[in-house]
Amino acid sequence: MARRPITISQPLSRRVYWAAVYRSERRTVFASLKEEKRAADLSRARRIFLLVIISMGSSIIYTPAYLKFVFYNELMAALHITNEQVGTLLSAYAITATICYLPSGIVADKVRARTLSWVGFALTALLTFVYATLPSYNTLMFVFVGMGLTTILIWWGIRFKVIRLISGEGEYSRNIGLSYGLYGAAGLVVGLVNTFIVTKLAASPEVGMRVLIIFLGILIAVLAVLSFLFIPRFADEIGGDGTGFSFKGVGKALTMPVVWLSSACMFFVYFYYTGVTYTTPYLKGALGASATLVLLIGTIRTYGITLFSGPVFGAIASKVGSPSRVITVGSVLAAVVLLGFVFLPQKPAIAVLAAVLVIFLGFVANGVFGIVSGQLTEGKVPLEVFGTASGLLSVVGFLPDTFSSTWFGKLMDQKGNAAYNDIFIILAISALIAGAIAMVLLWYVKKHKADEPLDEAVADAGIVEA
Repeated sequence: MARRPITISQPLSRRVYWAAVYRSERRTVFASLKEEKRAADLSRARRIFLLVIISMGSSIIYTPAYLKFVFYNELMAALHITNEQVGTLLSAYAITATICYLPSGIVADKVRARTLSWVGFALTALLTFVYATLPSYNTLMFVFVGMGLTTILIWWGIRFKVIRLISGEGEYSRNIGLSYGLYGAAGLVVGLVNTFIVTKLAASPEVGMRVLIIFLGILIAVLAVLSFLFIPRFADEIGGDGTGFSFKGVGKALTMPVVWLSSACMFFVYFYYTGVTYTTPYLKGALGASATLVLLIGTIRTYGITLFSGPVFGAIASKVGSPSRVITVGSVLAAVVLLGFVFLPQKPAIAVLAAVLVIFLGFVANGVFGIVSGQLTEGKVPLEVFGTASGLLSVVGFLPDTFSSTWFGKLMDQKGNAAYNDIFIILAISALIAGAIAMVLLWYVKKHKADEPLDEAVADAGIVEA
């Protein structure tokens, strides 16, 4: 008898084989997601990849909330709202963030970093897509409050923790430096792409901003997927490493003058650091600079100089041996430039000179802000309360976001271009106060100089980011 052909059974076998392979690979992937890892268990390539994800994410996840820093005029035109309303939206975000800074440290110590990362990214992406519809003002308030929860309560506490978890012995300082470089690089590239989108679609602010915000939403969603797939369950990550927020440390931290002086200095530095962003509408509204120049300068000021200002000011502070000294000199320089804007004639011919001053001012303000949290290490804050002190520094230091945008926006609605002189004078006074507080802290540290050397772990932890 002739043998029956097997043309049907062979394809069936292939399908069964590949289905089995798929099930096996799926089990392997999900099993790997449940395994606990240490830095030594991860390949160098994976640790670098995780550093890139977290560093890029720390730049991109906050971009939707702070779009006004670069695209002030375009955002206001697309949303059909006033200067005061633009400021109020950011204030709503900032008030929510301020409430969430301290509990975010507790959350970071109680929940897996991978969970916080992918959930924070995913929810922020969802809110960003809602933002992209250019909804009503009331809906925008909901979006900004929501982003305050997703980016701060959920995501804020994990950046430095993940970098610490992927760092081997003595690698943290190097990795945090690389992280800042990646943060600036990601911000610059994304900022240039955003500028390209808005410039190409300049004829319709609504379309330009919608496309830009959708682009950001997609990026953040991709980061959510990458976080879920590649951030492992780290061994000993639950419970913290001694540098997280602690209610037991609140009382001790509150009695330390260095904590209050550092927080006050951070408040005034952050005030003029963020206030520098008003040079964007100033260039266009008061000096009549072209939209392309304004967007380019805004992008360089916000992202490009981050690549250089932080490392430069950090190196100077290290060489001088005192962040407070550098903060004082930098703040005085910032005040001089800000007062210079007051005396510049508001004419188009001055636009190029003003643009150069804006970049220099951004370089100084960004550099000072990058080292201001180092005052906690300069003041020898003990490791056991360092996390608590950092949390208090964040709460006090970032308070200007809760009122400055609304205040300055209202001034602009009431006075038009004449408001810029008022704004620059206010910021210059803030810079001078910051320099004065830094000098007081320096005097206090010298008067109460500790005999014991600063713990290396404290030095590693002494970085706080916005």
